[in-house]
Amino acid sequence: MKGYRILVVEDEVDICEILQFNLENEGFVVDVANSAEEALNLKLDFYNLFLLDIMMGKMSGFKLAQAIRKEKGILAPVIFLTAKNTENDTLTGFSLGADDYIAKPFSVREVIARVKAVLKRTGQSEKKDDNIVVEGLMVDLNKKEVTIDKRVVALTKKEFDIVQLLLENKDKLFSRTQIIDYIWGDDVVVSDRTIDVHIARLRKKLGKYGKAFVNRSGYGYCFDLDKLN
Repeated sequence: MKGYRILVVEDEVDICEILQFNLENEGFVVDVANSAEEALNLKLDFYNLFLLDIMMGKMSGFKLAQAIRKEKGILAPVIFLTAKNTENDTLTGFSLGADDYIAKPFSVREVIARVKAVLKRTGQSEKKDDNIVVEGLMVDLNKKEVTIDKRVVALTKKEFDIVQLLLENKDKLFSRTQIIDYIWGDDVVVSDRTIDVHIARLRKKLGKYGKAFVNRSGYGYCFDLDKLN
């Protein structure tokens, strides 16, 4: 089932790594988050399926599922992973729109089988937007890699994330605060100057395409296609 994107949200790092490794071996594209708060900072409409642990820190998997469904309006299927397997918990999960419920401890083979069954049952289509292309500039969302005329450009993770954000939303202005919220989240203190420094580095690294990373004074940054002409 190559091309299907899954987000695993689980506060136990070992379980995240095991699930990511085995699901990727099945051809899935898998991202992980170690808290509900971290997950909510991601582009959630990017995923075909969510694997959510129920008992996590401040925000539970139940509350995260509610946010995904009701606040974000995302209808991709949800499978709950939990050590709790009482009838009430199961009913709560299904009342929130869960598509399946797997009690810990579980076998990896069982998780894979249920993931495939849910994707087949819900008729999810693959997320095919694996590349963003602007002339000779390509952003590979699977490899997390930027190339210019097929040559890889060495970027840090934050630089890549900024490129992805601005190119996915061409000509849309993002304030420095919005970029910080998208890329760094609420838990890290980052100054506006940090954004300016990252953009300045990107302009140097991306050659002629760097000119398209434009600052609108008093508003913020955008990727302006007109600057390439």
